[in-house]
Amino acid sequence: MIAASIQRGVDGMSKRAHGVRVPPTDTLARPLPLRIISGMDNPDTIAAVRRFNRFYTRAIGVLESGHLGSAYSLAETRVLYELAKSEATCLASIVHETGMSRGSLGRIVARLERDGLILRTPAADAAAQYLSLTPAGSNLFRTLHARTLAQLEELLNGLGPEQRRLLVSRFSEIEALLGAKATGPVTLRPPRIGDIGWVVQRHGVLYAREYGWDERFEALCARIVGSFFETFDPSRERGWIAERGGENVGCVFLQKGESNTAKLRLLLVEPSARGLGLGRRLIEACIDQARRFAYTELNLWTQSNLTAARHLYAVCGFELVASWPNREFEDLALTSETWRLQLEHGTRS
Repeated sequence: MIAASIQRGVDGMSKRAHGVRVPPTDTLARPLPLRIISGMDNPDTIAAVRRFNRFYTRAIGVLESGHLGSAYSLAETRVLYELAKSEATCLASIVHETGMSRGSLGRIVARLERDGLILRTPAADAAAQYLSLTPAGSNLFRTLHARTLAQLEELLNGLGPEQRRLLVSRFSEIEALLGAKATGPVTLRPPRIGDIGWVVQRHGVLYAREYGWDERFEALCARIVGSFFETFDPSRERGWIAERGGENVGCVFLQKGESNTAKLRLLLVEPSARGLGLGRRLIEACIDQARRFAYTELNLWTQSNLTAARHLYAVCGFELVASWPNREFEDLALTSETWRLQLEHGTRS
């Protein structure tokens, strides 16, 4: 799992470092605008990204003329990888997956074909030509794949389990921030040791980043989640952590309220897992369990500016029943809301 995550980073770097369309020489020779030289008004960010690029390209040997000790570049071995994923792949598909230009890909294919590593199926449209690995190409790919795993394991050798999970979490967050689509199945599980801190920390970080809320909100989340676990009643309450590939990507909690009502608390979906329907899945898990506990009503507290969450609540059947100015954080000018879902009587379990 760790190796696959790092390999995605390598593959992404391959797109940008090899085979991409390069501006004409005269364009490169022109002086860059001051805004670009200064890092688009954020030189510290640009400097940090460039520093990491230099570190990581050296760590995985991207700058070597032969990738993984072979006679082939990273871009050429990436083509072998794309062909190894399926029995036959068209040129257009490789262009789409790698971001290489057709010209660069054509030169790579010509070399690999001359070396007896791939077979090309002729077609009237060059982009529709299908490629496949020869036995020699398959053998080379297996060798390079084994070397990749060994290289990554050596790179990660000094990291413990928690450090590895943190590394994968950061990779996923970087991919999401830079527009990568989320991959892999998401499972829901009960909270375990370490999740309390994660819930508080991620609420604090994401709400600060996306809404400008400060440490007071993080402190509020700490009080809510602390109260939930200090008085946790397994016969009436539940918590769910959404996990993908060993990484936490979401959460929600069902907390008992007054009389026979319950509360939906602390719904969160990481940016890396958005667009998968996970928010609705977490809400529905909470609703289903509330029905099994035979609660008559499920309530939640939210803010009017959390439009994505409010949309999900409405889709899942909640109705807005009250709103008022939030005086807890005066300078944020928030409007608090109560949403309610009436539940049919269920069967206690």
